[in-house]
This record gives sequence, C-alpha cells and structure tokens, in this order.
Amino acid sequence: MDWIEGLNKSIEYIEENLTETIEMEKAAQLAACSVFQYQRIFPYIAGVTISEYIRRRRMSAAAFDLINGHEKIIDLSLKYGYESPTAFNRAFQSVHGVSPSKAKSEGVRLTTFPRITFTLSIKGEEAMDYKIKTKKSFRIVGFSIKEPMTMEDCFEKVPQFWKNVGEQGGIDKLCALMDGSEPEGILGVSTCDKGDFSGYFIAVATEKPVPDGMEEYIIPETTYAMFESVGPMPESIQNTQQRIISEWLPTSGYEYAAAPDIEVYPERYQQAEDYRSEVWLPIVKK
Repeated sequence: MDWIEGLNKSIEYIEENLTETIEMEKAAQLAACSVFQYQRIFPYIAGVTISEYIRRRRMSAAAFDLINGHEKIIDLSLKYGYESPTAFNRAFQSVHGVSPSKAKSEGVRLTTFPRITFTLSIKGEEAMDYKIKTKKSFRIVGFSIKEPMTMEDCFEKVPQFWKNVGEQGGIDKLCALMDGSEPEGILGVSTCDKGDFSGYFIAVATEKPVPDGMEEYIIPETTYAMFESVGPMPESIQNTQQRIISEWLPTSGYEYAAAPDIEVYPERYQQAEDYRSEVWLPIVKK
C-alpha cells in the first residue's frame, strides 16, 4: 500500500501545480522511484502516459476557466505553461475537439478528464507464474541507442529501433556472437545509471570480442522477478509487462530496483500463438 500511496501523493502534487511548473523529479520522488521508473509505471497503471495526463488535466481546467470566467486566451496559455497561444490552441483542440474561442459558445460539447486516484485492486482473473532469482553480473554486446528518451519516446523509438536492426541484418550478427553465455537468446535491455534511463540495447550475452558498430555493457548483479510471456508479439509481452506493474508489483513486497530491465527472446521475434519470451523486472525487498 505504501507504493499506491506514493503514486497518489505524486498525483496530488501534479494537481496542486497544474498552473505551475511540474517537476518530474519531484513527482517521482513522491512515488518513491526514479523519473524513468515513474514514467514507465504510470501508463501501465493509469492507461495514459504522465505527460498526456498532465495535458488532459490542464486542458480540462482551462475549459472551466473559459466558460466560467473572462480570461483571455493568451492569458490562459501562459497560465497553463504554454509559450504561445498557438501551442495552447493546439493542445486544447486535441483534448476538446474545438478551439478555445469556440469553447466559449453556449452549447458547445467539451470533454473533462477527472483526477486519477490509484487504488489497490485484486483481480485474480488469471494466474501469474514467476520466479525470483539473483543473477550474477554478466556482459552483453549489441546495438544501442542512448539519446535521452521519455517513456513516450520509448514506446515509439524502441520498436523502430528493433525494426531497423532487423532490416540491416543485425539479428543475424547477434546470433553469430552467441557462445552459450546466459541468458541465451536476443535481449532487449533498458539500462540505467543511478536509476535514470541511460540507453536501450538489442544484444546478446557473450564473451566474444565487440564487433565494429556494437558496444558492450556490464549488467550488475541484480535480483529479478522473471515472468514468462506466451503469445504473438508484441501484444503478449506488452500485456505481461502491464500485469507485472499493475497486478504483481503492488502486492509483492518488492520495489522496482534501479537496475536494467530485460526482455529475453529465446527464439527469433515471432507472432505465433505459442511464442515464448520472458520479462525480467529488477526488484529489491521493501
């Protein structure tokens, strides 16, 4: 319950600062996790990214200001943190489907997104098999992207990264590096330094030399909760990740650790109904 309470404290902070600068570091601190973990957890629990939630809540409040007050659109754009009326208009229309000027007209349909409150819900609809294991440090070699990314960026850029690596023959090159080191298979690794996102690797565990165009990374000794995912990709593993964060983690007695997240693909990425992959969540005892 401490974990749920922390998320609700972060929401309270956001709600109190809809017309001020919202610092992700502060929100994450209240939720007792890093910024990257917070951005990763939030959409799995809330069904919407944190930045989209903030935008919706600000535009919901702005709509009430428009219909109940006499503030000018330019003043509202500044009030809710937009550098120009054009940017404010774009955000407002994306939420309400009409421009701010039209929203003032009587009878115009607007949309409100209520404040989120997190609660603990035990569904019990489907069993989740898992194992907890401490993995000694191991070395991976592969392709990486290290540009700063929010969780929204990850949702868009990481799948494209996989596509690019595959189209350029990268998977075959990675398979040639396998030498029996564990974990076996193609790995998707979100690395972090001091709890913040530092890169994403498509790699393999190996002791072979690093080829041109690739690099190595040392996974530190970490305790993982390991979950099997069965079904066509990417839907199966995305569903597993969501259930881990929203159903398993809150009642597990563990916290999300500041260590790399790992996806294990023992065979080539497939959409077969019986395709098996794994999700490794780094954890630490509360």
